[in-house]
Amino acid sequence: MVKKIVPVFLLAILTALCLTGGDAGPAEGGAEIPAGEKYVALTFDDGPRRCTTERLLDGLKERGARATFFLIGQQIEDNADLVARMAEEGHQVGNHTWSHQRLDSVLPDAAAQEVARTDAALEALLGEGEYWLRPPYGQVAEGADFDVPMVKWSVDPRDWESRDTGKVTQAILDCVKPNSILLLHDIYPTSVEAALRVVDRLQAEGYWFVTVEELLWLNGVTPEPGRMYRTGRG
Repeated sequence: MVKKIVPVFLLAILTALCLTGGDAGPAEGGAEIPAGEKYVALTFDDGPRRCTTERLLDGLKERGARATFFLIGQQIEDNADLVARMAEEGHQVGNHTWSHQRLDSVLPDAAAQEVARTDAALEALLGEGEYWLRPPYGQVAEGADFDVPMVKWSVDPRDWESRDTGKVTQAILDCVKPNSILLLHDIYPTSVEAALRVVDRLQAEGYWFVTVEELLWLNGVTPEPGRMYRTGRG
């Protein structure tokens, strides 16, 4: 769950960076996130799906990596334990509409309902909060007014198209750089395996995997409602 105030662990990170001259900052669960290091945000759309999302959560936990999950509202109730686990393990949970409806091709009231129904499902499970939005296909209608930050991406390996672990892994490694936001889908076994391979490879290169909200705060960016973010710098 993402609160409307800066989470305590993010305040701790920022405070530590100021007081120590940028040596390190504590993160949730006792991990240390060094200042001035390479950060990247893994994001997953279209879940949860039990057989794949559970494997992904296990792998991320083993590696001490955090991610951001943009969930389909109509899939939340049957996977409530997985959604609760995401929040408990420090991942960011967001809104991917109720039924994966394109928000740029429906009337404003219908678009608002797609988002509101998913918000209601998340609040019923995780409590009141601000659940950031990833519009399906990264598009909203011109002039659309959503009162939370929106998240696009900077690296898209088109995992849904190839469904090939090796190709997806390499496509990410070819394009990733510090402050990238990576797009994957946790409903495909090949994407889950690719994600974990990417974590292994990039952690070995000194990258830290953080949520989108953390990525922005680590770059000194204050998230604004209604704005679309594509990288950690905005």
